[in-house]
Formats: sequence, C-alpha cells, structure tokens
Amino acid sequence: MFNSRLVSLIRKEFIQIRRDPRILILVIILPVMQLLLLGYSATNDVRNVPLAVFDQDRGSAARALLDAYRAADYFKLAYEVDSEQELRKMIDAGRARAGLVIPPGYSDAVLGGGSAQVAFVLDGSDPTVASTALSAAKLIGQEHATQIMAERLARRGQPFLVQAPVDVRTQVWYNPDLVSAYFMIPGVIGMILYALTSILTATAIVRERERGTIEQLIVTPIRPWELIVGKLLPYVILAILNTLEVLALGHYLFGVPIRGDLGMIVVLSGLFLLSSLGMGLLASTIANTQQEAMLTVWMTLLPSIFLSGFFFPLEAMPRVLQWISYLFPLRYYLVIIRSMMLKGGGVQSFPNEVLALTLFGVAIMVAATRRFRKRLD
Repeated sequence: MFNSRLVSLIRKEFIQIRRDPRILILVIILPVMQLLLLGYSATNDVRNVPLAVFDQDRGSAARALLDAYRAADYFKLAYEVDSEQELRKMIDAGRARAGLVIPPGYSDAVLGGGSAQVAFVLDGSDPTVASTALSAAKLIGQEHATQIMAERLARRGQPFLVQAPVDVRTQVWYNPDLVSAYFMIPGVIGMILYALTSILTATAIVRERERGTIEQLIVTPIRPWELIVGKLLPYVILAILNTLEVLALGHYLFGVPIRGDLGMIVVLSGLFLLSSLGMGLLASTIANTQQEAMLTVWMTLLPSIFLSGFFFPLEAMPRVLQWISYLFPLRYYLVIIRSMMLKGGGVQSFPNEVLALTLFGVAIMVAATRRFRKRLD
C-alpha cells in the first residue's frame, strides 16, 4: 500500500533524527539559544549610558539639573571628575560614554533669573548609542529649562501661559515603548525556519547518500515523490513545532504580543517552508558530503539574513541592494510575520508578499524536486 510505504519512510526518518544527538540539539536547543541571545543582546534600546560629571558649581541648581538626568533611565551618573582632562580620559578609555560639564556660577545665574550654558559631550564611536543619547540629552535639558521657567513665573504670581505656536503630540502604535525584542523575535522565527529546515533537509538526504542507503531506498517499491515527501515531512513537523516554541517563549519571556490569528501564522509559515525545504533539497543535489551541503545552504543563508530586513532596515540600504533583496523569500516572510504578530493584520494587509512567497516557494520546490528525481534516475 502507498500509505504504508510513506508512513514507514516517515517513521524511519524520525528514528534517524532521534538517534542523532546533533540533530536533536539543532532542533530543540538551538532555537531557544537563538531566541535568548538575540532577544536580549540584539537590541537598539539605549539605557543606562555611563555619564561622567564635571560639576564646577556644586550649587542647588546644579544638583537639580543632575537629578533631572538621573531620573531618566537613559543615563547613569557613574563618575564625578575634577577636571576636563579627567573627563576626556574617562571617555577615551570607554568607561564613560558621555560627559556633562557644569560651569562655575551656574546656580547663581539660574536662580538669579538669568541663563546659563552647560556642555554635554558624547562618545560618537557607536552612532546608535550616540544618536539616541544625544536626543535624550536635548529633551531632558529642554524639559528642565521649561520647569525652571514655570517656577520663575509662579514665584512672580504669573501663570505659565507661554505656548509654542505648534504643538506636535506624538503617538506610537503597535510598540509604544519601542522595545527591540518586539521587532527581533518575529525575525528569529523566520531565521530559524529557514536555517533549520534547509540545513537539516540537505544534510539528511546527503547522509543517506554517504551511507549508501539511498540506493537501498531506490530499489524498493517507493516512488520518487514518496521518497521526497517522506524525507521532507518530518522536518516540516519539526519546523512548525519550532515556530510554536519560539512564539510561546517570545510571548512569555519578552512579552511580544501575538495579535494575529495563530492558525494563519502557522499556515503562512508553512508556505514559507516551501522555499526553505526546496533550498535544502536543491543543495542536496549539488553536494556530495554533509559539509558541502551545509556550506551550500550557508551561502544562501547569510545574504538572506542581511538583505531581508532582519537586522537592518531595507530603506537605509543602497538602491542596488534593495533590488537584490527581492530575490530572497525571507524578506517577504518577515513582513508577514511582523505584521501579523504586532499589528494583527490579515492576508488582505500584505497580498503582494503572500503572492511572492507562493511563487518563490512553488518555483524553488519544483526545480529542486525535478533535479532530485533526475539524480535518483
């Protein structure tokens, strides 16, 4: 019977997976490690920037200014220095990422109704940290200056009615706190699906060829398409389980919302699997050893990660690289999974991405299947 042959082949594949501890590590432990490492370490959230303070005033107004910077979690008042040279050494050594210089007479000028200037120095060697810290430093200073102005008018018995001609009130949707994990975790799902399924599929088929068991399978009554389905289906099941695993851990560990329909997320993830499984199957027809198969997959994996919007925004890339990025299915899947998890959008929100993913998946799988069957013949 056809069903019994296919079930026996699938059962055989699961037995091989269970007996190989390396595969079990890849399937079970690696997704968790990637989630934890990327969720906690790959973040653009700038907090607790070490700040060195050179306070030449030591007055009450200077202390109020320092309290304003201390109250915001962007900066940590880590060092107090006694000279500008010492402050420079702190920043040069990397112990402090920013420096605040308060001039003498600051408190007298502020409390006397005048104005005073302070210097805020930033280490620009890391542009991401520097740009965020620069914006935070300006905003904290402006808010503190507004508070001083309000107190002056209150002491004179005048209401604080000074109002800017334009009042821009910002509102952030879907991720109000701008948590990087909300952006990173959905991307991890795409990376895990692509990496695990393509690598495991390629190496599993090449392993049969290395051991000589692929010839034994060919001489059995199993048809070529049954062999392909039997080899791929176990990894589809494992990939779906990995998807649910990362979704659950991302939700409970990092608080990433799942606003879209979970069943539709699984269905569209399965659609993406057509591309990754096809790539693994295609690599298995090129490689003769498991090492060659892994290298072949990695040659496609690295460009996919860097040109899909996983780490870096596509809009910031050169136009040529933006065009090249359309050749990688992971680009479309990341748009889908991030939209469904964070925005709760349905298929109607990204029809072009679903269509592109379908075309890529079918094309890659058909090409890989034909090449694989030809090699079997």
